[in-house]
Amino acid sequence: MTIEELYLLYRQYPSVQTDTRKIKKGDIFFALKGPNFNGNSFAKNAIDAGAAYAIVDEKQYADEQKIFWFEDALDALQELAKFHRLHFEIPFIAITGSNGKTTTKELIHAVLSSSFRTHTTQGNLNNHIGVPLTILSIPLNAEMAVIEMGANHLNEIKEYCGYTQPTHGLITNCGKAHLEGFGGIEGVRKGKGELFDFLRDNKGSAFVMWDYDYLRDMSKGIPHVFKYGTKDSAIEGKVITGEPFLEVDITKGTKLNIKTQLVGDYNFPNVLAAVAVGLYFKVPEEKIKKAIEEYTPSNSRSQLIKKDGKNIILDAYNANPSSMKAAIENFAKIHANNKVLLLGAMAELGPESIDEHKQLVDLINKFKWNEVVLVGGDFLKIDHPFKKFNNSTEAGAWLKQQNYSDAYFLIKGSRSMQMEKVLD
Repeated sequence: MTIEELYLLYRQYPSVQTDTRKIKKGDIFFALKGPNFNGNSFAKNAIDAGAAYAIVDEKQYADEQKIFWFEDALDALQELAKFHRLHFEIPFIAITGSNGKTTTKELIHAVLSSSFRTHTTQGNLNNHIGVPLTILSIPLNAEMAVIEMGANHLNEIKEYCGYTQPTHGLITNCGKAHLEGFGGIEGVRKGKGELFDFLRDNKGSAFVMWDYDYLRDMSKGIPHVFKYGTKDSAIEGKVITGEPFLEVDITKGTKLNIKTQLVGDYNFPNVLAAVAVGLYFKVPEEKIKKAIEEYTPSNSRSQLIKKDGKNIILDAYNANPSSMKAAIENFAKIHANNKVLLLGAMAELGPESIDEHKQLVDLINKFKWNEVVLVGGDFLKIDHPFKKFNNSTEAGAWLKQQNYSDAYFLIKGSRSMQMEKVLD
């Protein structure tokens, strides 16, 4: 079977699934492999569960009636996504960065959806499987596509661009994330910069946070650059307050006051990016304001939760040295008598991990807190005067024994730490 033939099947059954537990009637199932599973062995189960067809890459599982063989099922998924992408002549906006890319993606989607049929990445489906699944979920009547791209090593974004073919791109920032895979901050910039490389080579357009010198440099040579920032930009703004929710004024390009439901002034560039993209695509100003103000964060990202007399800033979806520093410094600015830090360790930092955790402890020591709790990982390997627990379950058990009222909590950590569990 060729990709063209597979695409004809996909047009009849335009719903793709890689997990048999989520199969719906009429899906096409792709049998992917991982270190601990082989999707080929579930192909028949998928058909029995209602899948129209299945794609395998081990011939003994194929029957050439409903289960078809390709040399590599993942390659077939990605090639099918690229073939589908080529049927569109609409803006495909790719978003990557070390911090804030999911929030930025959600804000941009909210703004564009107010005026266009806009499709975007669901949740955090931003890897080598999630990106093609996102593309294949875009209906042919879509007017805009917003694709989030995550990466933890070089050439990953380059690969995604190969089948996403973005016309526009945005890099939120390049911070200390996935240092183990990228080999340091310069590697991070090179890896994230693969998006700008694609736009440069394909005469695309970039939205650039002009306050960041390194993004200015990385965007050189891209034919169309739309600047946003606090100065020297087409769209400019400033923070009015970040406590507890971020409020911003847009001062150039338009005049808007936007009161968000996002916690922390570190979300300012994300809001500014959404305004810039909206204005670039001529979304009416009142729709931009309304879309951003009505956006409610979820999935443990910059959420403010009020529970049992506690004010909880839950930002536990992920963490790296850059985002941890921003979150701690923002939390320190909040005017409250009782402030408690519950921080999980950071992952994928390689040989710099111990030092990065020590630097966080030094930062924490600069401020006054009612209590500091550090959980797991390399926090357990360094000396510090704070409470320490092996995991979020232990930290949660400790928290239940406390009688805090009228207190503020910051809960943050890498995904592997599952710090949201302290609230269970």
